[in-house]
Amino acid sequence: MPTPHKTRPDPLTMEVVELIGDVVARFYSDYEDAAAEHALTGAQARLLSLLSLEPLPMRKLAQKLKCEPSNVTGIVDRLEARGLVERRPDPADRRVKVAAATEEGVRVARSLREGLRFAREPLTGLSQGERESLRDLLRRMRDA
Repeated sequence: MPTPHKTRPDPLTMEVVELIGDVVARFYSDYEDAAAEHALTGAQARLLSLLSLEPLPMRKLAQKLKCEPSNVTGIVDRLEARGLVERRPDPADRRVKVAAATEEGVRVARSLREGLRFAREPLTGLSQGERESLRDLLRRMRDA
């Protein structure tokens, strides 16, 4: 009996996978445009958005961004120079430094999220129940 990974996906699954790819590509394009409005690269914007939620150590940022810690250091350096991020001692382990969004960084991150037109506009065409169903399905996919 073939394993599930070796069988061909059904046409509906393939269509859903393609649609997810299209949505992700459009989201990243819109994200890059929103970042550029703040003179940020996409990577800088993503890092700032993460830090606006909570301070994180460099290693954790690298994991979340799926890049090398040395890349994260450079991005944090550039955001720090603009006053959007600061380094602080980790309250749990003072030997470790965490990066944290400044008040201005949180404001810019909020503006970035509000500037994402691609996802917001189509979602307004869905009912409350449809948006909740979509949210719940996406959470299930993310957590699987």
